[in-house]
Amino acid sequence: MLRYLIPLAVFIILVIFLAIGLKNDPRYVPSPLIGKPAPDFSLPRLFTPSTTFGPKSLRGKVWILNAWTSDCVGCRQEHPYLLALSKNKLINLIGLDYRDSNTLAIALLKEHGNPYQVVVTDQDGSVGIDYGVYAVPETFIIDKKGIIRFKYIGPLFPDEINKTILPLIKKLNEEVG
Repeated sequence: MLRYLIPLAVFIILVIFLAIGLKNDPRYVPSPLIGKPAPDFSLPRLFTPSTTFGPKSLRGKVWILNAWTSDCVGCRQEHPYLLALSKNKLINLIGLDYRDSNTLAIALLKEHGNPYQVVVTDQDGSVGIDYGVYAVPETFIIDKKGIIRFKYIGPLFPDEINKTILPLIKKLNEEVG
């Protein structure tokens, strides 16, 4: 009888863990970078590859880093909402074109509009790896001191922007940097 109860107990434990895991929101994956300095980088700008951009120029400002690619369905879904978000003058929106073709990225932004103040290209994916990007789109909010305060996985929609992103940016902008 005991030999039947042990596999049954193991099965019940596995079902419990599965049920707990299914209740979690996959967009909220804990990041070990939350509360730590944003990795520094110097990457070529998409539209002017002879010039580079890095986060040091944003010290003292709250900013968003949005990792995307031109062939990403989720990135295209969030694009109109990023365009609307970019109209808010309190937001510094930086695009990280992750392991993508510059030609395709430029064509997409010219066709659908460019929500970003700056777009940098991460051709080899090294900066994305430093930030822990494993699927695009991913969005990071970095505070005035250069600390990552939030990470969101998946496309941003108005609900998430209005309930989480904008209130956090407002709060971080009010903090003394």
